[in-house]
Amino acid sequence: MNFDWREVFTVGMVLFAVIDIVGTIPIIVDLRNKIGHIQSEKASIVAGVIMISFLFVGEEMLKFIGVDVKSFAVAGSIVLFFLALEMILGITLYKDEEPSTASIVPIAFPLIAGAGTMTTLLSLRAQYQSINIIVAILINIIIVYLVLKSSSKIEKLLGKNGLGVIRKVFGVILLAIAVKLFAGNVKGLFV
Repeated sequence: MNFDWREVFTVGMVLFAVIDIVGTIPIIVDLRNKIGHIQSEKASIVAGVIMISFLFVGEEMLKFIGVDVKSFAVAGSIVLFFLALEMILGITLYKDEEPSTASIVPIAFPLIAGAGTMTTLLSLRAQYQSINIIVAILINIIIVYLVLKSSSKIEKLLGKNGLGVIRKVFGVILLAIAVKLFAGNVKGLFV
């Protein structure tokens, strides 16, 4: 076990950018207005369990279908690249269905632990220690819980422009990490 706070910070920043809980505040506020109450605790716990489970089971699934982690990491870096472009340019390349109810399904999955998060987890696993990824997941789940609990206050505090700026900053960070993941794993495909 090689615990390293720098790795936790890096992985935590990547997951924070991919989960984009701040960017989903408008969706969460809309759900809260339509449905009333959002079960923040349940949604956070379920998302954390999904993410940690996939971190370990995901690699076995890849082995079962004959894909190595480096190939998946390169594919994941490409997905991250496009997610970052969406955040920076304010465009939508991937359109998911609008959630119709405020239950665990639309919030825990796919809003928090969606396809981008799953791809990212396995991509990060190719480069970072599992213990550091787990700690980063837990820190992000705490942040997700706090944001879900206080989403309307955050929206009022930051305003539309503030949320936009935060989203673009994390988009640039995510873009840089996507390039790093690609460069670190693409060489392994040709050896």
